[in-house]
Amino acid sequence: MSPRFSPATSDAIPVTPLAPDALAPHLDRLPDAARAWVGAQGFAADLGQTCAYPGPEGGIAGVLAGRGTEEARARKRFALGAAIAGLPEGLYQLEQGLPQAEAEEAALGYLLACYRFDRYRSNPAAKAALVGPEGVDTALLEHMAAGEYLTRDLINSPTSDMGPEQLEAAARALAKDHGATVSVIAGDDLLDQNFPMIHAVGRASASAPRLIDMSWGSQGPALVLVGKGVCFDTGGLNLKPGSSMGLMKKDMGGSATVLGLARMIMGAGLPLRLRVLIPAVENSVAGNAFRPGDILTARNGLTVEINNTDAEGRLVLADALALAAETPPDLMICMATLTGAARVAVGPDLAPFYTDDDALAEALMTAGRAQSDPLWRMPFHAPYEAMIEPGIADLDNAPKGGFAGSITAALFLRRFAQGTPRFAHFDIYGWQPDAAPARPKGGAGQAARAIFAALRQGIVS
Repeated sequence: MSPRFSPATSDAIPVTPLAPDALAPHLDRLPDAARAWVGAQGFAADLGQTCAYPGPEGGIAGVLAGRGTEEARARKRFALGAAIAGLPEGLYQLEQGLPQAEAEEAALGYLLACYRFDRYRSNPAAKAALVGPEGVDTALLEHMAAGEYLTRDLINSPTSDMGPEQLEAAARALAKDHGATVSVIAGDDLLDQNFPMIHAVGRASASAPRLIDMSWGSQGPALVLVGKGVCFDTGGLNLKPGSSMGLMKKDMGGSATVLGLARMIMGAGLPLRLRVLIPAVENSVAGNAFRPGDILTARNGLTVEINNTDAEGRLVLADALALAAETPPDLMICMATLTGAARVAVGPDLAPFYTDDDALAEALMTAGRAQSDPLWRMPFHAPYEAMIEPGIADLDNAPKGGFAGSITAALFLRRFAQGTPRFAHFDIYGWQPDAAPARPKGGAGQAARAIFAALRQGIVS
């Protein structure tokens, strides 16, 4: 399903967004019957509250939609857009008068609230259609929503239908739609072409590990997106308990998010030379699984002691980052559902990220606020470098003690991005644990809209 606005017609039902302090003056301008109806419904213009009132013929003459207070809007994203998507069947048009940023959020919220995951059972589509608001770049919002839909679909699909092979197929389908090219290195060819850690993590699975490499665009700055594609994570020989394995279909959320972001970039035609690298594996258990105590040699020659096979995401990312760093792009962004420590630190809503570039960090934070896509900068804390150096090898994939787990993972990855002028790593969750406006429970993109907005504003040149 492609998210779309409807063309304007004279028959569209007007939706009037109102803050509580604007309600009474507006009611004074309504016909007596409509005013009485709204009063009887208890409409108070609370955030996300709607009230459809009838016309003389009994149909819906208009809809009042609550903007709520500024404080309420700060606490709940996309409430107005989701409320519009929940209206009865009909064609609606948002009346002018909202601040530009609020109108854009409402329109995007409507599109995101129309998302349905119906691969395995029917899930009725939203019945309310919305005319694209005037003054809003509706095509751009449609590209953003399409990218988010792709990300959600990929994460929501179980590994039985979204293993490394199917993730490759999804990348190829996206590339075909937008004129990109894809090459893939799989199985033992990974060893032959020097991707030893991707191979080590994925070799125990019946589905061959692979490195997916997609390229698009011939002009502009070079941008590389690297996404963790662990399609299922048992923990390997350091086996997860069953309670921790239930959501591991989402451990490819980094790859799903970079593919969704790539969809936005290509759909909008941003002037970039885009490369997407996805190490796609399953971390499984078999006689040839990699072991605690093994020492692996990464693509760039660094040796890594394996102290926990459940810290596998950083291993596959390391080889991909090292490849990208061999021909350094202007900007490299890594996205991964990497550590539980990040969730403990900032919860499921915020996307923590790491960069040494203050200007890049500020641009991303500003874009995140503007796009209702909240980010939080975390530190590459240099004194913790010693924690990832075990002594027997160059690096430790799982430092003991449990302190600063997200930071040490980020420091680990930074070792493989050396030589890249600008680098950022996002430790995302990729999942909405409870339904919220325009964000159903399930797979969720994080930080992609913020990055997309920052790219449009020229963070890389």
